Amino acid sequence: MSPLSIQRRSTSLTQPTGALWRWLGVLLLVVWVSGCASLPTDVDRPVTTALATPQDTALGQAMQASAAGARTRNDSGFSLVNSAELAFTSRMTLINAAQKTLDIQYYAIHADETTERLFDALRAAGERGVRVRILLDDFNTSGKNAQVLKLGFEKNISMRLFNPLPGSRGSLFFRVLGSLKDTDRIQRRMHNKMLVADNAVAITGGRNLGETYFGQGEGTNFVDADVLAGGRIVRELSRSFDQYWNNPLAYPVQSLMSAKELETLKPAPKVAAADKPVAVDGPAVDRTAASAAPATTTTAPPLPDTTNLSKLSWTWAPSVLLVDKASKIAADADAVELSQDTTVDGLLQLMSDAKSNLLIVSPYFVPGERMMAQFAAIRQKGVRIRVLTNSLASNDAPAAHVGYARYRKDLLAMGIEIYEMRAEQEGTLSSFSGLGSTGSANGSRASLHSKIVVLDDLLLVIGSMNLDLRSQLQNSEVALVIRSRKLAAETTQLIEPAMTNGAYKVELNDGQLVWRAPQGSQLKDTRIEPDASFALKLMLKLIGPFAPEEML
Repeated sequence: MSPLSIQRRSTSLTQPTGALWRWLGVLLLVVWVSGCASLPTDVDRPVTTALATPQDTALGQAMQASAAGARTRNDSGFSLVNSAELAFTSRMTLINAAQKTLDIQYYAIHADETTERLFDALRAAGERGVRVRILLDDFNTSGKNAQVLKLGFEKNISMRLFNPLPGSRGSLFFRVLGSLKDTDRIQRRMHNKMLVADNAVAITGGRNLGETYFGQGEGTNFVDADVLAGGRIVRELSRSFDQYWNNPLAYPVQSLMSAKELETLKPAPKVAAADKPVAVDGPAVDRTAASAAPATTTTAPPLPDTTNLSKLSWTWAPSVLLVDKASKIAADADAVELSQDTTVDGLLQLMSDAKSNLLIVSPYFVPGERMMAQFAAIRQKGVRIRVLTNSLASNDAPAAHVGYARYRKDLLAMGIEIYEMRAEQEGTLSSFSGLGSTGSANGSRASLHSKIVVLDDLLLVIGSMNLDLRSQLQNSEVALVIRSRKLAAETTQLIEPAMTNGAYKVELNDGQLVWRAPQGSQLKDTRIEPDASFALKLMLKLIGPFAPEEML
């Protein structure tokens, strides 16, 4: 840097404008106030547990009828949820069909028009006497999304926030800034995702709750996958939920803020959106006309015919639940690594037993040295490994791509086949048969979010986990392991077209990376990160060598 540039920088810093002084003053005040904030003590957390008699509910009886019709000795049934539309309607059906309890656990619930329909259904469930428990990781509950917390003040709905950050919810930036003294704790998040109705039927997988997970986002929509589960495995999911719900890190929302405080954070309504018709199940609704109509008292909608669930293609199969203990969030990272007793560790152990092939879908793929050694050992047995992950352009967390890029050449040198999803898909993802098709009709970009492993065409693993160090060492995760050739084949038939028609195949050519264009795309092969902006490519070069992997 030249002396002149130093002098100019010095002048600009020593002679700030009045606006800059005001901005700095506000920043220092917010940091000081946030730094003084702390979590409440002596919190009242009444211990509650899952419904003990699911067989007495319509959902429980529907699943018993399905099992009887299948004439199976297996005690758990599964049905793949492979589209955004089915993901949304499945959740709505479970909420509307619940008669006794709803247990809901998510990393993120966004406040938008799509989730508001789910919230209306939850309020209706509470009104008809269903006990609703919502357990939400606290990290994404600031700004507009803070309004989700209002559910915790509704009739028969209890909400707890897991591992909360102290301080104001007006801005995530300032919440994190005020918690920097506790960096290790705040980056440990509850990443589990499940919705359980009457302890009889559950849905779990990669999706959070928000318009971008149900194909309704205007910018980017996530390509995701879930599975519906019934029978014995649901009781195991519920026991896991209870462990988190009754954990000291789960704070009732009322212990952290009041309904009045939430109201002050309510964003101003967007006037321009008032005239925009909103798509629902049926004709478009004009919100302008709706807002002009007089307020009326409505009754809860009639329950749907729960036999709709039994009409799905249920596969009854042996299964195992992989789930992290809630204590993982409070544990030291080194202790977690030494224990090798996490969801991801269990998954890696299964993968190590592969005999012929592994098909992996992981949106954030940062193996780390220990995982790389396991991949090398698997490849030495002659096992074929294929990986579908995000490209730099499709990744909603580009920093994660930084960690993945460090290992890309070594992975390819092992003989691992890598496919990177294209961000630019034409309209919907149905063009390649729809791995968790977004169902979007607005031509938005696609970002991979599914977490799937298919092992030897026999085992299907689907859950919340990524194959990265954050999932392995810091976040809590959940996954179902299902032994079924039928489900493994169905899932493979969804993934393979996505790799062939919707992703670049990455190869090594004389030590240099080459991205082979998807079949039928009329695109050309390239030797640089495809579809990515200059800024993203520059970030990859600048941050890549320095960013710690466990934080990516």
